[in-house]
Amino acid sequence: EVRSPRHWMKKEFLVKGSGKNEPGVACFIKAPAAALDNLKCEIVNGSSSLVVDDSEELVSNVISVESSDYEKTIPFPISIAIPFTSCFRGNYREIVVKVTDVDFHSIYLTPVALERYQGNPKETLAEVETDRLGVFSVLSCLKKETITVPRVGLSRHLSVDSRISFSYHPETFSSPAAMEFKVQPIEPSLVSTLRARHDVFHSVVSTSALVYAEHPSAQPYNGSVTVTLPCPPSPEKKRTGDEAEHARAIGATVRRGAAAHHARAASALVRKSGESLSDALKLLGQRNKEEGWKVFDNVVIQTVRKGLVSFELREHLESFVVIRLLFLLDNTYLLLFAQALEEALRSTMANVILHRNRENPAHVVVLLSASKELTRVLQGLHEEGYFGPPEPTQQFPLREGEQIHVRFRGNIFASENGKDFGTVHRLIFHSQRKPRLELQIKEVDEFGNHSSPHYKGTVVFHKVSREMMNRTWEQPVPCGEYQRPPLCKLALTLPKHERLITRPRSTKRTSSDSSEVLWDALLHWLAEELADENTSLLALRLPVRRSLLQLVSLKHPGNVPGQIYELLCCWEKTLPRSADKVQLLARYLRKGGRSDLSAELQSKWRNR
Repeated sequence: EVRSPRHWMKKEFLVKGSGKNEPGVACFIKAPAAALDNLKCEIVNGSSSLVVDDSEELVSNVISVESSDYEKTIPFPISIAIPFTSCFRGNYREIVVKVTDVDFHSIYLTPVALERYQGNPKETLAEVETDRLGVFSVLSCLKKETITVPRVGLSRHLSVDSRISFSYHPETFSSPAAMEFKVQPIEPSLVSTLRARHDVFHSVVSTSALVYAEHPSAQPYNGSVTVTLPCPPSPEKKRTGDEAEHARAIGATVRRGAAAHHARAASALVRKSGESLSDALKLLGQRNKEEGWKVFDNVVIQTVRKGLVSFELREHLESFVVIRLLFLLDNTYLLLFAQALEEALRSTMANVILHRNRENPAHVVVLLSASKELTRVLQGLHEEGYFGPPEPTQQFPLREGEQIHVRFRGNIFASENGKDFGTVHRLIFHSQRKPRLELQIKEVDEFGNHSSPHYKGTVVFHKVSREMMNRTWEQPVPCGEYQRPPLCKLALTLPKHERLITRPRSTKRTSSDSSEVLWDALLHWLAEELADENTSLLALRLPVRRSLLQLVSLKHPGNVPGQIYELLCCWEKTLPRSADKVQLLARYLRKGGRSDLSAELQSKWRNR
């Protein structure tokens, strides 16, 4: 079929799959046939840290689209459709496509279409029309709502939450002015978490949503704007007991070593006896990021009805939130709460998981998982055949795009491709994607850890924030020493494999003692008998280390007789030559509730 260079076509761009995976679809591009032939597409997920900002969540691969012949002009606009998977969208968020150039200048494109991808029912295609090439990524962002305020004023309820409204009085602006709003909901559980971590925040009952506002024209306010938004009321409970508990908590905090000015501030927290106990409402906001958070004590906040408050603003604030207090809190602690709240909204509590394959202990996976999904992720790994030890790390906060660097120390190192051992491995955190490493581990020194039945190593995890990264596409990650101590460490072991030693015939060891042959046969018989009764290794009551039990289980997965026989042989090697191993083993069998096998073992040995 003869193609016309001007004929528009839709082309599927494939990328190589990893391992046994088939090639995947990077994107679909619709353009004139001649232009399609000059376009090249590549997945650059290693640079994903550079394309996300605060409150943005990556939901697709990061794709670089370039022209292979810059002398030929591409007839813009062209259409690009990118597959993505989004789990948590909600009413407050929307899907956008971000285009970033080589100088890290970005624009946001609203998809002209969002439709199911027939090749993968779990994915959706975000199609945009673009007049430039660069690095494309599909993001879940806070939904932006734009209103234009005329001179005569305007009253508008936001579509993301109709309970939030802005009423601009006439002549608030001298000329029509555009206002852009974003709303970040705050879950009550997040406030409860902050209260539990910090005693000084005990007075905080609830908060409104965090509202972001942009005023592109920067016109001064000639009048005021009435803001109405929901702020949940305090629960119906006895306040006096809570206040006393809070006073004791603050006193304990101060005694633990707060600074002098903190102590003076804390002393103002407890009200005088007889003073009325009613909720206090405070407005916290930022005129700009440079000035930071401020408490606006001069703004009077009124309760419109239960759970709904309003106040008058006479100046522009880039962001603001209303806080409901059980009783008054010093402004120093209110500002600390605003900073902690902002940081918590940007972060996700996560864990690192390192598990080994049951059939092949030298094959490990390393994952980053949100803490709230940890149980489900572990269950999925178990279904794939991956188990601990080690157990997952303690949870820690991670922001979108931050990286975890994985380094192996000690007598174990790892490789992603089976060739390059000893390198640093990276996991990039994105809350809606599943960062995962599949590694092959091996020992550094085959003759190391000679007194142990397994090789020993340590996995060290370093956290790299976006601020620590270089703003360059070639190598965004800093190399060399890390500025901060390790985030956490995990101990790792690798079972030793038996080495086959070929000896000359004259030096081969043979056993002429028939009792040793009988003893070995008795161990095999005993292992079979115990396996038939599904006896666990712990039930044998043998004085061996727990690490030996784990090693035996890894060496003989699913083979219970083999595990028991191996354990009996290892136990026997720990005995001195003068020990009566038959009597000792018979005693341990009796302790384990198998007096019948104990008597039969002694009988077989006597009648040898």
